[in-house]
Amino acid sequence: MSEENKQAQRIQTSILNPYEKKVLVYMAERMPAWVTSDMLTLVGFAGALIMATGYSLSNLNMHWLWLSCFGLFVNWFGDSLDGSLARVRNTQRKTYGFFIDHNVDVINETIMFIGVGVSPLVNMSFAMFALIAYLMLSVYVYIDCHLKGEMRLTYGGLGPTEFRLGLFIVNVCFIYIPWLSEWKKEIWLFHNHFMVGVMDYIAVLAAFLIIFFYLRGFFKDLKYFAKADPPKNQE
Repeated sequence: MSEENKQAQRIQTSILNPYEKKVLVYMAERMPAWVTSDMLTLVGFAGALIMATGYSLSNLNMHWLWLSCFGLFVNWFGDSLDGSLARVRNTQRKTYGFFIDHNVDVINETIMFIGVGVSPLVNMSFAMFALIAYLMLSVYVYIDCHLKGEMRLTYGGLGPTEFRLGLFIVNVCFIYIPWLSEWKKEIWLFHNHFMVGVMDYIAVLAAFLIIFFYLRGFFKDLKYFAKADPPKNQE
């Protein structure tokens, strides 16, 4: 990894970031000495597994979505606090941390989307469409990090924390508003039959929104890199 990569600037301008940052620093400063960043990364991974388990068990009873809500909190706690702890203690391992953090992020998100897909809320095909969109945006972010030294974590004022909060709210709504899970509409798409519910529309809308941010960033940076790296004069 280049020196520019190691010092990549984090661009985080989400709605909740100013408040979240204060909370994370407060918790990091009071974290027991035996707690390490790697331990918190594992906690975040455990949160993803808990969330997926809750979604899977919601096939039996929608109240299992409370387990998914708990998993979202555990994932946020571990995933958001591991880097904050390292910065507060000045123990950053920039190359190692970059490698571990973003690989685990991809694993966590894959587990989460699969968990949503096996639930009665979202068809697996639509969940995988949303996952593909997320991975496309992730690849773009990592490429920009390598080439520009910028790590953009938020788009349209939304970041991972807002995403988790949105899922938390949706879970609670599905627990206490029965028709949200009961309403289904039959559609045919690309010669395939689907029973589509409210959450399917939300998943597809989220996927298209992510793809929009990806394409907007791609074409913006395409112009930037075309100027930064013009074609060589041909003899």
